[in-house]
Amino acid sequence: MPRIAKALSPTEVQAAKPKDKEYNLADGKGLYLRIKPNGTKQWLFNYTRPHSKSRSNIGFGCYPVVTLSEAREERRKALILLAPRPLVWISL
Repeated sequence: MPRIAKALSPTEVQAAKPKDKEYNLADGKGLYLRIKPNGTKQWLFNYTRPHSKSRSNIGFGCYPVVTLSEAREERRKALILLAPRPLVWISL
């Protein structure tokens, strides 16, 4: 069973400091803030490709240009696109 990440707060995002190696802060449902050693903070969405079942990332941009709420909105849109669709049968 996967762990459920505690949602990030705007203060945690702003206060994240660079370390010797890059690291991620999880917001939940595949959204991460990657902090690089040079201080860059990037929003990433980790998801499973529907057909190949392989893992992949989408970048949503850098903080503070893309805020936490904007990154969450982009994650919501991506999850809608990735959601399985029911088959619709049309009888003639």
